[in-house]
Amino acid sequence: MRDVSPSDEVLVGVDGCRAGWIALVLRPGETRPQVRIHGRFADLIAETGPSATLAVDMPIGLPDRITGPGRGPEQAIRPYLGARRSSVFSIPARAAVEAETYREACDMAQKCSDPAKKVSKQAFHLFGKIREIDQLLQADVSLRDRVIECHPEFAFCRLNNMVPMATPKKIRGAVNPEGIAERVEVLASHGIDRGLFTKGPPRGAAMDDLLDASINLLVAGRHAEGLTETFPASPMRDRHGILIAIHG
Repeated sequence: MRDVSPSDEVLVGVDGCRAGWIALVLRPGETRPQVRIHGRFADLIAETGPSATLAVDMPIGLPDRITGPGRGPEQAIRPYLGARRSSVFSIPARAAVEAETYREACDMAQKCSDPAKKVSKQAFHLFGKIREIDQLLQADVSLRDRVIECHPEFAFCRLNNMVPMATPKKIRGAVNPEGIAERVEVLASHGIDRGLFTKGPPRGAAMDDLLDASINLLVAGRHAEGLTETFPASPMRDRHGILIAIHG
């Protein structure tokens, strides 16, 4: 692999999936990543060890108030994505993410946003996984330099000479073969073995989850080499000191 070369660090690309989390793990000296499924993010961290850099497609860092369409990272990357901008969900303020019900989340989101805005159902379904990572980062400060937020569609754009993907991964909830093929081409051009995708995803994950974890692995490698940038360029931190930024 050219873009994720063997090093003394464990590199991990992570995406949420039906079974919990799908991860591509590349260990020192290896040339092909292992595909892993974990029910809990904490178990993934424990397995990959203290030297791992993990790039995960999940919002990290929750502001107390939102001004505009989502957090700063969402606002920063949307202009680059063209027709794929709808893949960027607007994440509300911390109080809304910590709410237990959809109704409560909408109420808190409206109180903590300008202009007042409710929560989309798609975003609400992410809240459990967002809280899972957030609680780990609150409890262990050392994880904050190793667990970084990324966004797969933005990562594909970054690694495709800043040209967003022309086709969606799914159409009306079904896998779009053209969109899958387009992304496999990008991954292969950066050293990901095409054979990784021939058997399809493991049980508990979908093909788009496997693709997203793969591009996130490339982001982890770039980050370990000091090649990523933050979006926005001058990110804020939340009340717990957690960085609010997408890396790409």
